[in-house]
Amino acid sequence: MALAVCLLFDRRGERLVRELWARLEEQGIRTLQSHTHGRHHPHLSYAVLREWDAGLVDTALATLPPGEPVRLAFHGTVAFPRGRAALLPSIGAAVAARQERVASVLAATGADLHRHYAPGEWVPHVSVATRATGTALHVVVKAITDALPLRLVADRAAMIDSSTGEVWPLPHVL
Repeated sequence: MALAVCLLFDRRGERLVRELWARLEEQGIRTLQSHTHGRHHPHLSYAVLREWDAGLVDTALATLPPGEPVRLAFHGTVAFPRGRAALLPSIGAAVAARQERVASVLAATGADLHRHYAPGEWVPHVSVATRATGTALHVVVKAITDALPLRLVADRAAMIDSSTGEVWPLPHVL
């Protein structure tokens, strides 16, 4: 089980990512639409925790100042080990600073922050395919390329339990 602190997209952005997932599923490529419990939301994770104290995490996140909605431009695909593929956004310094601030305050609670979300290690991405290995990878890359360029707005933040899909909205954008 893991807890992710994420930015969530506005209705248009969520619809566009879900449409991409559906196109890939129709071609036999597993996406977050069908992964595990099937309750995944299109998102950009700032941090993923493997162990945490919920009260300390809530308190730490409440100390962060509200941010404006985040506008993201997507221009490519990134492939991770074990067949994971994602949309790759360009981000500005302000978004990188927001992620570092979130990761730092969560790590300060004693939570076990996944190493890929540690300050300076984050690769911003929006997950698309969960098992696109070998010949399936070119299908994913083509589907993503056909949808680009893509501009999305993240207008809210939430904590999401990756094992159940349960969502706890945060009071403001981080």
